[in-house]
Amino acid sequence: MKKNLQDWVGNSETRVEIIHQQSLDGFAALMDEDVPASTFVPPGGHWMYFTPQTKQSDLAIDGHSYKGGFLPPVDLPRRMWAGGRIHFFRPLESGDKVTKTSTVRSVTEKEGRTGKLIFVTVEHGLSDPDGSYIKEETDIVYRDAPDPKAPKKAPEMAPTDTDWEEVITPDPVMLFRYSALTYNGHRIHYDRDYVTQEEGYPGLLVHGPLIGTLLMRLATEKMPGKSLKQFDFRNSNPVFDINSFTLCGRKVDENTCEVWAKGPDGELAVFATAKF
Repeated sequence: MKKNLQDWVGNSETRVEIIHQQSLDGFAALMDEDVPASTFVPPGGHWMYFTPQTKQSDLAIDGHSYKGGFLPPVDLPRRMWAGGRIHFFRPLESGDKVTKTSTVRSVTEKEGRTGKLIFVTVEHGLSDPDGSYIKEETDIVYRDAPDPKAPKKAPEMAPTDTDWEEVITPDPVMLFRYSALTYNGHRIHYDRDYVTQEEGYPGLLVHGPLIGTLLMRLATEKMPGKSLKQFDFRNSNPVFDINSFTLCGRKVDENTCEVWAKGPDGELAVFATAKF
């Protein structure tokens, strides 16, 4: 029997799925594009596949699976996506039969300004008999509940020297539709009473994967004729549906660009480096 969080390091699970066109068409509709969409999965679109299949009775109050199965049973109430690193080897296409293997690589405890933090890094590999499609490391952070009396720290500000900018105006319907595409039951994205009263946020949170996908989309549009090979990103501050946010970017060289999302007051939400 597993007795401590480190016992989950090395825990692994494998699933096989056929990449279907329905999610590609759904994402195109979300992006206000015509359907049917291309049969090729755009960068970030892999997050619409291998979605959670947790029984209703096995969901926690926040809409996530109870911890202690694949992921360790971290006894902290708030879960956020802290960042990740993605390597793209060849494109996924509708009809491909793909195996996804996920493995817990590390569990690290730290002490932050707001209390205890536990970081869990999970490695994902998507492949078929011909080789790898994608390898990804995802960093998940678990945190204490917010202390309303704690002093507010000034957020990290986003860079101001941009080559490209695009304003995104989120709303509850957009967030619900992306939750549906990814079968994401986390209540912070659609339940305003829960997110404001239980978790202390001012509004619904825009999904980290949605922001990441939008940033990859911006990078590939602004670096035309090239295939995205690597995308490393770090999430700094949440983005809420109560304000617009801005996607920004700048070209570093012929094969690299930096892209980021900033909130309404210029605070940095996500920063990423895209390599082609």
